[in-house]
Amino acid sequence: MRIQSEVNRNISVDLNYYHGFRGGTHHEAVTTEFEWAVKRFRNSYERFSLHIASRCGFGHLSFAEVVLVHLVRMQDQPQTAALLARQLNVDGISNVQYSLRKLLKYKLIAKKIGKGGKLQTYEATEKGNAFMNEYGRLRKSLLTERTRNIDGIDGRLAESTALLRMLIGIYDEAGRVAATFAPPGSTERTEAAFGEA
Repeated sequence: MRIQSEVNRNISVDLNYYHGFRGGTHHEAVTTEFEWAVKRFRNSYERFSLHIASRCGFGHLSFAEVVLVHLVRMQDQPQTAALLARQLNVDGISNVQYSLRKLLKYKLIAKKIGKGGKLQTYEATEKGNAFMNEYGRLRKSLLTERTRNIDGIDGRLAESTALLRMLIGIYDEAGRVAATFAPPGSTERTEAAFGEA
């Protein structure tokens, strides 16, 4: 049985519920709804991933570690910590490197040293591959066998993915611009420090 879509593309939002946006626009309210939905989905996705990992016998892994094993395995070729961080859209690689060290300890991934000893890459071990195989089996049984019954799901997921990729770029650029702004009162503090009126 196909599950019919209940999404109305012309949903109206009552701005009276958005106390921080009184006098704001409908677009601001809808954007806020989307941001909160993304946050809640991320938490649901994390809980799901950790439950599946636990069922596979890896309940000691953090969400970041489960994601990294999946990412290393998914590419089917050795990858650097910097490349993994880039794919995750992470600014720094220190947290990625920390998780990689733990995965090495658990023998879920292996490290390769390139010629000259400078380039370090990571790939899934037999144990890591077995983990991901079982993870994928359970994911199909518990998740995608259900989601595939949602009406038009593949097209909607593709559209949502394209939209999210576009928004990631816009949010990143807006963040870079915001980083160039001086904090409130910074001009006055600077002038006072240099004795300027």
